Amino acid sequence: MKAVTLGEFLLRLSPRGDERLVQSEQFEAVYGGGEANVAVSLACFGINAAFVTKLPAHEIGQSAVNSLRRFGVDTSEIVRGGDRMGIYFFEKGAGQRAGKVIYDRKNSAFALSEPNEYDWKRILDGANRLHVSGITPALSENAAEITREAMAAAKKAGVKISFDPNYRSSLWDKETAAKVLKPLCRMADVLITNAGQGADIFGVKFERDQDLAAYLNKEYGCEIIALSQRITHTAQLQEYGAMLYCGGKVYEEPLKEMYVSERIGGGDAFAAGLIYALMNGYEPQKTISFAVAAARIKHTVRGDCNLASVREVEDFARGDSLGAIRR
Repeated sequence: MKAVTLGEFLLRLSPRGDERLVQSEQFEAVYGGGEANVAVSLACFGINAAFVTKLPAHEIGQSAVNSLRRFGVDTSEIVRGGDRMGIYFFEKGAGQRAGKVIYDRKNSAFALSEPNEYDWKRILDGANRLHVSGITPALSENAAEITREAMAAAKKAGVKISFDPNYRSSLWDKETAAKVLKPLCRMADVLITNAGQGADIFGVKFERDQDLAAYLNKEYGCEIIALSQRITHTAQLQEYGAMLYCGGKVYEEPLKEMYVSERIGGGDAFAAGLIYALMNGYEPQKTISFAVAAARIKHTVRGDCNLASVREVEDFARGDSLGAIRR
């Protein structure tokens, strides 16, 4: 089985521990980005996962490529060129203080890349899934066109598409985002979203998530809709759950408290868990339980990417060995 993800790969710079950006004199450097995080998670699950982007040909770009190869991600379709990687600065939250992200990704190699640099017929050859997010078309008109072409090529080739609108207010306004993202949602087989995005992008509010899912199914024609759910008490204490709408039926994994070491990448871990379960033919309840367990585990892992195995996620979903030492 093969999955392909498309997006920008970023250099992430973070203060040590709970320090603030304004006080820290040292920054920890790792690599990440929504779609790349999904590819890493899928590779850790044993899926042949390919990540498509454009990175500079200099040493920082090569270091980024090496970080993907480390976890078994197929980097053969990464285009090399351009002058710079996108960067983001991440300040970890603590207690009642929220975390913060500052982007520095304007004129990155990927944002300036051209649609003709990507041969989607070749890239998608043998693929079962394509995963994209709404972050990519927010970067530039070229990136939006690249996203559209990738999804159209997948549709033509019979490759199932999962799409996470993933609205980021720091990248574009709601009106522009809705205009671009709504047509892309209509191309998706699997839509991954939440109630907040329902209001921001789709302009609708429902008291129950199942009503939002039914609306999205009817309005956008997506076969499967997954809605994540979160309640934040503090930066370290939160509740997480999700709902799956499939075949007109609702399947739920209830909200449960979890300790949060790091929140970044939780949604990507959820998406990867969902994609893995669907690719392996899990029944709906097991699918949503696996996806939520993957997300909950990611909240204990530092860095952008979830590094859990299938066995770890399945054990976690069953409640086995929680917090214990495995011997």
